Amino acid sequence: MEPLPRPPGWRAAMIGLTSAALLALSFLGDSWAFEHLGRAGVYTQGWGRMVWVAGYLPFWLLCGIGIYWSVTSAAGRRHALLLLAAPTLSGAVGQVLKLLIRRERPVAAAGAYVFRSFSDRPFVSTGFGMPSGDVIVAFAACAILARIWPRGRVVWYGLAAGCALARVMSRAHFLSDVVAAGVVGWIVADLLWRRFAPSEAPIPAREPI
Repeated sequence: MEPLPRPPGWRAAMIGLTSAALLALSFLGDSWAFEHLGRAGVYTQGWGRMVWVAGYLPFWLLCGIGIYWSVTSAAGRRHALLLLAAPTLSGAVGQVLKLLIRRERPVAAAGAYVFRSFSDRPFVSTGFGMPSGDVIVAFAACAILARIWPRGRVVWYGLAAGCALARVMSRAHFLSDVVAAGVVGWIVADLLWRRFAPSEAPIPAREPI
């Protein structure tokens, strides 16, 4: 017996409901995470420095350029361009959201929510934490990698999750900051992939010199 076809918009509705549930739970956990997960010196440790790189946009730009130069197929170059585009676009979306939401980082008031007035530096996002810029970049890039090399998706998403955890542990962000960033970064990557991904799967590499 063939499964019943899913109604139009089913996937978008499921993504929306799941995202809303994750955000709601993260808001409930903000105070607990700030009190119990904070650790000093996260980025002085090896694992902290490693996951920090996942949220650094120039790193992914270099990776995308390197892959583009290393492949010969149109599909491989399309994958490389997606790896360039997803973190870049998601980072820009994150900056716009910061300017709209205007919530300060948790250290601004010892873990309490503080929102900056629109009359106070309306186009300056410095000091805003919602969503996390590092995490939105990490999840967008790793979501593309998980589609290019799906067998490694646990590694890719683990790297992005590590970036998010480090931001919370360093008290640079609320839990909801990083969850919102993860959701937005994943959605941006998903939309780009569904619109621009090539139909061919493999990425043949150039022969070494």
